[in-house]
Order: sequence, then structure tokens, then C-alpha cells
Amino acid sequence: MAPKGKKGANAAKPKQGEEEPEEPLQAVILADCYETRFNPFTLEKPRCLLTLANMPLIEYTCEMLAGSGVEQVFLYSGNHSDQVEQYLQQSRWMRDTSPFSLEIIRSTSRSVGDAMRDLDQKQLIKGDFICVYGDVVANVQLEAALTAHKARREKNKKAIMTMVLREAGDSHRTNSQHTRPCFVIDPHTQACVHYEQMKPRKSPRLEISDEVLKDHPEMEIRSDLIDCGIDICTPEVLAQWSDNFDWQMPRRGFVHGVLKDFETFQLTIHTHVLTDGYAARVRNLQTYDAISKDVVSRWSYPYCPDTNFLPDHSYKMKRGFVYKEDGVVLARSSVIGRKTVLGEATSIGDDSVVLNSVVGRRCVIGKRVKIEGAYIWDDARIGDDTVIDTAIVGNDASVGSKCSVQKGALISYGVRIADGTTVRENTRVSQLKRKRGYEEDEVVRGNTDPKVVGEGGDGFRLEFDEDEEDVFETLVAGVQDLAVDEDDSVSEFSDEEDEDEEVHHHRKTSRTESFTSIGSEESGEARQSAADFHHEAANSLFDSLQKGQDPDTIQLELKALTLATNAEGKQIRRAVAVAFSKRMAKFVETGKSAKEAASSTVSPNRLLIERCVDAASVEEQVEFLLFLQTDLVHRPQGSKLLLFASFELANNDLADADGFQGWWEAAQSSATEELKKVKVETKQVVDFLQDQDESSEEEDDEEDED
Repeated sequence: MAPKGKKGANAAKPKQGEEEPEEPLQAVILADCYETRFNPFTLEKPRCLLTLANMPLIEYTCEMLAGSGVEQVFLYSGNHSDQVEQYLQQSRWMRDTSPFSLEIIRSTSRSVGDAMRDLDQKQLIKGDFICVYGDVVANVQLEAALTAHKARREKNKKAIMTMVLREAGDSHRTNSQHTRPCFVIDPHTQACVHYEQMKPRKSPRLEISDEVLKDHPEMEIRSDLIDCGIDICTPEVLAQWSDNFDWQMPRRGFVHGVLKDFETFQLTIHTHVLTDGYAARVRNLQTYDAISKDVVSRWSYPYCPDTNFLPDHSYKMKRGFVYKEDGVVLARSSVIGRKTVLGEATSIGDDSVVLNSVVGRRCVIGKRVKIEGAYIWDDARIGDDTVIDTAIVGNDASVGSKCSVQKGALISYGVRIADGTTVRENTRVSQLKRKRGYEEDEVVRGNTDPKVVGEGGDGFRLEFDEDEEDVFETLVAGVQDLAVDEDDSVSEFSDEEDEDEEVHHHRKTSRTESFTSIGSEESGEARQSAADFHHEAANSLFDSLQKGQDPDTIQLELKALTLATNAEGKQIRRAVAVAFSKRMAKFVETGKSAKEAASSTVSPNRLLIERCVDAASVEEQVEFLLFLQTDLVHRPQGSKLLLFASFELANNDLADADGFQGWWEAAQSSATEELKKVKVETKQVVDFLQDQDESSEEEDDEEDED
């Protein structure tokens, strides 16, 4: 147990009568998380240098500290210290223009506890400091938390730490499936009086001591908080770490230990709960996927690709949250779906589709490739006719032609997958593995396994260590229940910056979380998703029609958007009908007649209708006509446009007599006076087709009699 009176970092008191000098705000970045959750990638590179939306994680953390007024930063580097130091020495954070000074501390620590004890011995900390992991993505300002922390310290010197937490809902997708943190908080003092990590799929049960229950008659039990990995600490925190060598982890060790010893030392740990802004840690594959989507969707603004924080970045955002750097080469028939990032000098071949994915720099994507929900890092190569679904392909990796990379697969640096190979779900493929040693581990090259990478490939399946298996199972469990919804967010705030998305993130329903999880069964979400799809699809179709793009290209773009949002046929028919209606109305505005507008719109683009309206389905024809009629109600010359569009539909065999008759008789087509009025002139088309159909039947009967 810690002695009661010890001061951390040998902090000296000012002499009587002197004003206490204001120390610069310091911060400690723990660049090594002392975990294996990102193997095989972290066998070769530290987690803080892994890219998220094509920017190293450490950049997000440094930006957050700079925005919070930090003046001095100590970065603790463990594994791959050479890489960390080399990157930072060349970065803007080591230049004279940096908002803070940065000192890199090489460490042989094997845990957070070791690092904190080493920091105490070095006596670098002069006052209160911010302790943060090197994988934090946050746009929050910490001034309020710092002010509250200092105010508590002035009243009570035993208030030694403030944990910064983010309110998010107890079923939020970034809450870990492996363990769920539960904070018991005194609502009057914001003190954390009990902390426990609950296991998933077990009965939620807290063991709160009698003393805590007696001392705190009112408590809030919070399992709806995201632990952002941001703590505001006093030097006493370091003293406690030094006096308790068995403490290794910040929460299970330090927080649990301090609270358990409260009766002895009266030290308190407090919380500061954020209700707006964005803050989360990339603590596993599930959160890597979730936070990447949030960054691309601009929930973490200004931390999004087109802010171009790095000097050599040149991203520009296009419609549908598509970000492209300079020098990207796209084949004319390639399709880039919404929420996609493409790095500099990347090329994508003919008829390839990339959607809801992040592709790094200098990547070569072949022909007829489909990439969805995936992360392709710098200098990777993907062969023709390959499908990659919700996976990560590391730097310099190569996937051959006609391959299938299934959900949850991780392909590490330099791995080569031979032509025609299938990489199974949740397989980790690497060239390197960790060899256990007596004093320290060693990373060595493994033997290639053709069963995994194919003949001529390079790599093998990386098996799990015993201490990894439980963690990884929770990350990839529930593949069938896919739950990382691209329109859900770690942040639950809405802002004017996000009006285009038209989504308010206040989801409370229980979900199974997984890196390989996309989707939701909530009716409210389904309705919102349908609205999002219609808004995006109708506008995109209209723009393409305006530009006179080839119908095959427009259809590919529509298909990509449909796949990205799991849109149904009815939603597609509505979007196409509205886009056609807007295009015809635009022609009328430019002086064309309604007849010319209809013929210029329908016939050249009949393929789009053929693909969404089954000529053999009366129901689908009726739906399409209803959507067209409804949108034309308020268009200039709406009744004329409906008349001539109907003629075009009939002449191109896109709708038949039964379809028109079903539409005319449908109650929805006459639900209002406006709907009745706009369809009156089209009665002649209905009658003409009916007469023609009856005449055809009579001729058939006469032939049968002959």
C-alpha cells in the first residue's frame, strides 16, 4: 500500500510569501498499448503509426493535445521505438512552429504501470498533466475538464485524478464486447466510488462494498460511457504507481486499487462526462472500423480527410463523402461508392467497384474488382476479378486475380496471395510471427503455407496466443449479426456540418458488435436509412442524367450505392422515378415541350428503368407509375409530362396495359385532388393500351378458331 504522505516527482513547495509559479501544461502520450489486438500488423509497426483514414493515429492524438493548450509532451515509446522516433523527427511536431515541445522517451516497459513508474523516477512531471494513449481520436476541448479538476484540487488535495468519459448509450457499438466498463459515480461530487469491468453474456452484477453504500446514499451506475483513454492526473498519481508494483493497467490496476484503499488513504478519483463532441480510442478492430467510418462521415470534424492536416495531403471531398487526393486515376467505367477515401497515385481499373472503403496511396486496383467495407493500405496491389469484403490489406501486400478475401480477414505487410485463392473469414495472414524467449520475445519469419496463400504466394496463417484468443473471439463474434452501421457514430451530437447526412445519432438498441458487423434491424433506423438512400440516389441520378452520362455507367453507380446501403427494390424505383421527373421538368424549364422532354429522358435511359422494374411484374410497374405521378404533381406541366412519359414507357415496353390499368385503379393514384388532376390526361394512354390489348386478344381467338 502507498504511504500517505509521499509526493510524486519530488515536487517542491514554494516558500512562504512567494506566488506559486504557473507550470506549463504537460501531457504524457503512451504510444505503446502493451497489447496484441492489432497483430499481425503490430508485429512490424507500432499501433500509433497505423493509419486511420490514411493518417497515422498519433497525428489525431497530437492534434487533440495541441487544441487543448498543452505546452510540453513526453511520448513513451516501447515496441518499434526506432520507427516512432523516425516518424516524429520528420513530423511538424518537432519543428520550431509546433505548439508544444515534444520529448520521446524510449522505454523497455512491458505495461502501463512500468511506464508510469519510470516516469516518476525521471522526475519530469512538475504539476498536473494529461495522460493519453497514442490511439485517441477526439475533437473535444479539455479546458472545462481541466478547470473542474483544478477547482477540486484547490478544495481537496486528495482528489488526484479526473477520468474524461464520453456519454454514448449503454449499447453503443464502440463499447467493448470483451469487457464493459461500469462506473459508479456520486452525482454530487462526480467522484467515481466504484469501478468494475463486466464480462459479456454474463449476468450484470456489481459487488459494491458496504462502506461505499453507506457513504454515498445516492449513486449513478453508468455502463453507457465510453472510456476515451484521457486522464487528468496529479503528481500523486505517479507516486501511487511507484508504491504499488503489482498495478499494471490504468483501470483494473490503478483505479481499482485506489478505490479499494480509500478507507486507508482517502484518495479520490473523479469523472468528467462529455455530452457533446467526439472522443474515442482505437482499442481494437471493432473500434478501428467504427471510428474510420465516423471520420469519413465527418462526425469527428475537423478531423476528416479533406482538412489535410499533413502537409503533403491534398484530399478534396466529393458528393457522397468521397475523398480523393491528387493523382488518383480512375477508369471511366469504374464506380466509386459513397464514404470512400482514395489516396494519391492510386489507380482503379475498368468496371471495378469500391464503396465504403479506405484505399491508401499508390495502390493498384485491377479490373472488375469489388471492394466493400475494406481498408487497403499504401502500395497494395489487387488483381483482376477479386472480391474483398470487410477486411484489411496491409502495406505492400499483393492479392492476385480471381481471389476472394472474406469478412474479418487481415492480410499483413508484404504478404502475397496467389491467383484464385480464397482467404477465409477472420484469417490473419502474415510473413512474421512472435517467437517466445526466456527474457524477451523475438519476431521471426515463418514458413509459407500454400494452403493459406496459394501456390506461389508468400505468408502463413498466424495462430492466436492463448492470451489473445478470448479477446479476438469477441471482436469477430456474431458475423451473422453484423452491427457496425455506417450511419451510426461514436459521437451522438448533430451539427450543421452534418446536414447533408440528415442523421441524428441517438441509438439505444442492443447490438452485437464486431469488426465484421454492418447493419441494424431497428425500424427507426430502417426508415432513416431509406430516407438517406433516396436523398443520395435521386440527386446522384439526376446529376448523371444532367451530364448525359452513359446509362451503363449510371447503373453501375446506382448499384454501388444500393450495395452500400442495402436498399430495396422499392427504394430504387422511387429514386429513378424522381430523378426522371426532375430531368423532364428541367428540360421544360429550358424551353422544350413536354413531349420532347419525355422522349429525351425516357428512351435514352430506358436501361435504368429496365433494371428496377420487372416487365413481368404488374406490382412493380404500378409502384413506378405512382412514384412518377406523385413527384410530377408539383412540377411545371406535370400532367403533360406524365402523359408523354407514359407513352414513352409503353412504346419502350417498360409498362404494359395491366400495369397502367392497375395504376389507374389504385386508390393511391386518386388519394388527393392534385393526384387526380395530374393523371387525367393520361387516361387516353390507359384506354389506348386497353383497347390494343383487347384487339390483340380477339385476333388470337380468331386464329385459334381457324
